[in-house]
Amino acid sequence: MPDYLDDLRFAHVLADAADAATMSRFKALDLKVETKPDMTPVSEADKAAEELIRGQLQRARPRDAVLGEEYGLDGSGPRRWVIDPIDGTKNYVRGVPVWATLISLMEAGETGFQPVVGVVSAPALGRRWWAAKGHGAFTGRSLSSASRLQVSRVAKLSDASFAYSSLTGWEDQGRLGGFLDLTREVWRTRAYGDFWPYMLVAEGAVDICAEPELSLWDMAANTIIVTEAGGAFTGLDGRPGPHSGNAAASNGLLHDELLGYLNERY
Repeated sequence: MPDYLDDLRFAHVLADAADAATMSRFKALDLKVETKPDMTPVSEADKAAEELIRGQLQRARPRDAVLGEEYGLDGSGPRRWVIDPIDGTKNYVRGVPVWATLISLMEAGETGFQPVVGVVSAPALGRRWWAAKGHGAFTGRSLSSASRLQVSRVAKLSDASFAYSSLTGWEDQGRLGGFLDLTREVWRTRAYGDFWPYMLVAEGAVDICAEPELSLWDMAANTIIVTEAGGAFTGLDGRPGPHSGNAAASNGLLHDELLGYLNERY
């Protein structure tokens, strides 16, 4: 089996470059922000970071395809880098430090493309998380200064911490009833939002999280980090991986119950 460590090291190089670009414009008074056709914001920093990553990939990995939130898919083949230049753009443009660059390498297999490398870099928080298939998940300042991630062992919903992003998507999908029932069963709920709940699940600080509507670039890096930390990552339909258009992540012990509630009245 490939060890993917060269790809992981390169993903860190990409993240370093993206961090420099995004931090240089964070809280800039003249930051340019536009509204995309789906009514979500995009800043000049989103575009610049993705262009920077694509340029480095073109030079160092010219045979690999690239899928990014801002510029779509380029190339084909069995290896595909998936990029979200700023996950949490709404936070970024308001000066909230909870945003990150998400970088994943996906490889074609029997079940379609699946993540084999993931890096989530949140420079305004001073945090980075990463994983490579078969090598575990880690957090730290660098590859040489890191601690291994491990999901929690909480086995009862009544002891569990549940993280989510917002209520509106659940209501739009007709899943709000089950969602609210779940919030009443767990020990604690917090709306951390975006990439952060998945990283907290991987760290063992949160036990379950879910979002009702997502794109592949929102999930690919998170998937490999959660699963390499010993957790479970599926769609709300229970399908493993980041391909369902939504996500549920857990320590594994609570996953069936999590899915049960979120599909309860659907």
